[in-house]
Amino acid sequence: MIAAVGLVVGIVAGVLLHPEVPVSLQPYLPIAVVAALDAVFGGLRAVLDGIFDDKVFVVSFLSNAVVAALIVYLGDQLGVGSQLSTGVVVVLGVRIFSNAAAIRRHLLNA
Repeated sequence: MIAAVGLVVGIVAGVLLHPEVPVSLQPYLPIAVVAALDAVFGGLRAVLDGIFDDKVFVVSFLSNAVVAALIVYLGDQLGVGSQLSTGVVVVLGVRIFSNAAAIRRHLLNA
């Protein structure tokens, strides 16, 4: 319940405050969001499987976002930022869809 309230408060704050992301961080924001979504879908799958651990979720959430951003930063430094960004999105996208499929199977018993 606390997580749902936090989500609603965050969405309302974002809509009302219109935060601006500095230009230097804008390339990393979409990657961090996709990485965070991966952790959220993984957490939801763990809840449905009965193996959810809040500490694991928090560490996964933060580490996914940080590691993904670091990979993109390294790619920018090497001059291949867009290629590594695409790679990160593809890998995390596959994980998200895999978790979504497992969630669907669990909910629909299929």
